[in-house]
Amino acid sequence: MRAPTTRICVVGDDLVAGVGDPRALGWVGRVAARTRTEHDAVAATVMPLGVPGETTSALRERWYGEASRRWSRTDDRLVIGLGAADAAVGSTLARSRLNLADVLDTAAAQDVPAFVVGPPPPLDPSLRSAVAELAGGWADVASRRGVPYVDCFGPLAHHEQWLADLAEGDGVHPGQVGYGLLAWLVLHGGWHAWLGLPLTP
Repeated sequence: MRAPTTRICVVGDDLVAGVGDPRALGWVGRVAARTRTEHDAVAATVMPLGVPGETTSALRERWYGEASRRWSRTDDRLVIGLGAADAAVGSTLARSRLNLADVLDTAAAQDVPAFVVGPPPPLDPSLRSAVAELAGGWADVASRRGVPYVDCFGPLAHHEQWLADLAEGDGVHPGQVGYGLLAWLVLHGGWHAWLGLPLTP
């Protein structure tokens, strides 16, 4: 069987790396498993490049060097998975917006389609408020560039299963249930349309 020509690099922090998932899949692995053609063949090579604790400032500096080494120049794509790192270090909204804008603009200049997965809500109230603000700012940056953006904050802010999964862990990283919820949001947030694939049941 020939390898798929589509290569998707997924950059981001702990959540892209799947930290805390007992199945070691994270949302990225779950989404990759459901990224299939109408003939049920694997439709893309999905490569998670998560760095735990990474802010968007650090991501902005390292993403292109890592992703470009893995692309084939046939059908290369970029997914940015955002988390709570910027909020944890007190990054300003303006700086965080600029960082994402720079990543998206660089990808566009290289003709690489991008897709953004927004941050989910953490348990900590003060961190939660900052993440909510960042999520809104990042959604606006993506919208202005016509880049698909999956809102993970709003749907999970009062989701009992999500909150319970966080409470069983460290309050930031979900477990199996939480990563499953994130994967569901991505898969139903325009993922298949972005790739030109049929929506699988």
